[in-house]
Amino acid sequence: MPEQQYSDDAIITLEGLTHVRRRPGMYIGKLGDGNAADDGIYLLTKEVIDNSIDEFRMHFGNKIEIHINDRTVTVRDYGRGIPQGKMIDAVSKLNTGGKYDDANFKKAVGLNGVGTKAVNALSRYFSVASFRDGKVKRADFERGVLVKEYDLADTDEPNGTFISFTPDCEPQHPQEHLFDPNFHFKEEFVERMLQNYVFLNRGLTMVLNGKKYSAKNGLLDLLNAYNTAEPLYPIVHLEGDDIEIAFTHTNQYGEDYYSFVNGQHTIQGGTHQSAFREFFAKTIKEFYNRNGMELSDIRAGLVAAISIQVQDPVFESQTKIKLGSKDMAPNGPSVAKYISDFISKEVDNYLHRNPETADMMLKKILEAEKERKAIAGVTKAARESAKKVALHNKKLRDCRIHFNDARNDRRDETCIFITEGLSASGSITATRNPDTQAVFSLRGKPYNSFGQKKDIVYTNEEFNCLQAALNIEDGLDGLRYNKVIIATDADVDGMHIRMLLLTFFLQFFPELIKRGHVFILQTPLFRVKNKKSIRYCYNEEERLDALESLKPSPEITRFKGLGEISPEEFKGFIGEGMRLDQVTLRKEDSVSQLLSFYMGDNTPERQNFILDNLIVDEENS
Repeated sequence: MPEQQYSDDAIITLEGLTHVRRRPGMYIGKLGDGNAADDGIYLLTKEVIDNSIDEFRMHFGNKIEIHINDRTVTVRDYGRGIPQGKMIDAVSKLNTGGKYDDANFKKAVGLNGVGTKAVNALSRYFSVASFRDGKVKRADFERGVLVKEYDLADTDEPNGTFISFTPDCEPQHPQEHLFDPNFHFKEEFVERMLQNYVFLNRGLTMVLNGKKYSAKNGLLDLLNAYNTAEPLYPIVHLEGDDIEIAFTHTNQYGEDYYSFVNGQHTIQGGTHQSAFREFFAKTIKEFYNRNGMELSDIRAGLVAAISIQVQDPVFESQTKIKLGSKDMAPNGPSVAKYISDFISKEVDNYLHRNPETADMMLKKILEAEKERKAIAGVTKAARESAKKVALHNKKLRDCRIHFNDARNDRRDETCIFITEGLSASGSITATRNPDTQAVFSLRGKPYNSFGQKKDIVYTNEEFNCLQAALNIEDGLDGLRYNKVIIATDADVDGMHIRMLLLTFFLQFFPELIKRGHVFILQTPLFRVKNKKSIRYCYNEEERLDALESLKPSPEITRFKGLGEISPEEFKGFIGEGMRLDQVTLRKEDSVSQLLSFYMGDNTPERQNFILDNLIVDEENS
């Protein structure tokens, strides 16, 4: 092998926005194709909207208009408008912006002068206009490079900023990493983003393609909108300076939190969420004056939201999904003390003034305590067994990097494939990336856990081992993989296994789905090839298109199971081009009703649903 030359020529400086196009993950997380809520195209959209939100939070403009047409996003706010003399610099030069000065943007979301510049760099086309006091300044960019600057002109438009961009999927350099060529926007993900904005910014109206969003009651409206189980008592809603909380209990297992900083949804929590979780439970324990009360019993079934305002917040990554700040402001109180003081006073006062709520909460806590003690005898032995079987056996083929390792910049890439059968798990294991992809092998069909108590998690070997592999027994803080991917055959048995696994997660770990961690792996149904080319098809439409494209005499192979796909072929289906369907829950998706309908007694309604939605495989019927 020739010796690699390491000389002065190997030292490269990436000027301007080139670094963003070469290393987009540092700025927007993953790229993706738009099928997941955390894909990069939504973060680009969010970065632009964040600037408009910061204008509103500084009391300039109460309406933001968003249009998404095909692959182009436009955002128009009615704030102050970007200072026109520096407008071009503000959207094209890294570490340039108006938020380094707290006088202009106190407690803002975007603080590091990167966001809009990253959008510009990663867009095939980017246009900006600033309207200020009867004058408009415009400029157009392509892939971060200025292509046209317009002279300052008169305008009748009200003050504010207009930005339009089209994410780029055409690399101009071999080392550039851009969006999937088939990327598309899902309106439901953008809607969720806008709902969060209006819940956290009362008085703001947001308009998406003509549809208006607003909220009057902050986090109270948020919990009413997102809670998928009936509250056991009316939602408690409390507010103070720079803090707002809302909470209730449900009969669901686990804990469910929605946390925000300066209007930013911190999906992975952070110091504020941890403080709320700790001091809420301690306050409740002190209120009831029961020393033997377990904090886990107090939080069982808790659904809560917390929003705080922090000056100069520090996040653990550019994507701002986990708060790292320890203090509310420079020389101010710690985040933990501020939240502790508020909760210990306001929650305690509320429960004293509302004894009916206090009684219902105590009843729920005592029920959780009773169930915990009922399964205490099996849990210790079951835990040890699960660790031995799942973590030191072929049931789990682990990866080297884990999601709960905050020090690793590849933690978001981690995933675990849950599959059934030796051949399928063998194919995935042989082709996976051992750094970030783990494989968990099921033995036959999982047990139908609908209607069962939580002791089934420990007494059923498959569930016990799966829980241990995911490390979610005590909540999502220890989750070892960012994506939990159900990888089963696309036949009746495979669909049944999917339903049984989803029932298990919905029954005992619904927050795993609510937080967007559960996915279904799409695998091809057909392989169509001729002497020159080969196409993998995931549905009938793609098969017909392949037949049309690969004339003459194409050969068609129908895959009936994952085990039929060779390891070499499988490499293309679980790599960068992996197709995933994210499992989501909406307000109208009541978990108890969903499980009862699909997994309960075989009712006439379900039989009719199956008959009405039956798809017949004509080739094999």
